[in-house]
Amino acid sequence: MANEQKHLIFASNFINQYFFNMYAIVEIAGLQYKVEKDQQLFVNRLKGEAGDEVTFDRVLLTDNGTIEVGAPVIDGVSITAKIVEHVKGDKVIIFKKKRRKGYQKRNGHRQQFTKIEVTAIGGAKAAKKTAKKAEKEAAE
Repeated sequence: MANEQKHLIFASNFINQYFFNMYAIVEIAGLQYKVEKDQQLFVNRLKGEAGDEVTFDRVLLTDNGTIEVGAPVIDGVSITAKIVEHVKGDKVIIFKKKRRKGYQKRNGHRQQFTKIEVTAIGGAKAAKKTAKKAEKEAAE
């Protein structure tokens, strides 16, 4: 059994190393999310209409084979996303009661969310790296 686990660990490391998708940890409206390119996720309602582009500058960590951790954020890296739609979450029932007094109160609440699709992970830092590579190639 232990031998099978070693093979599984080796296989998962191999897959992570050669078929790895870049991801980032980003802070959106005070909450942290792990995002990848083309991923759709629900966040607390954002300002904007469906189809608008939004940019998040508070990137806390990126990983594209090498992990880069910010202190507290990484300068020059941003996440670009497109607002897909605004939706409401499931209804939550709030029920209050005081025993023997006949006091009962029932309320409901539906949280508003925004569905976004991540279109790009990167920013000025990634552009600088490619510009430096282009300058080196032009010099040679």
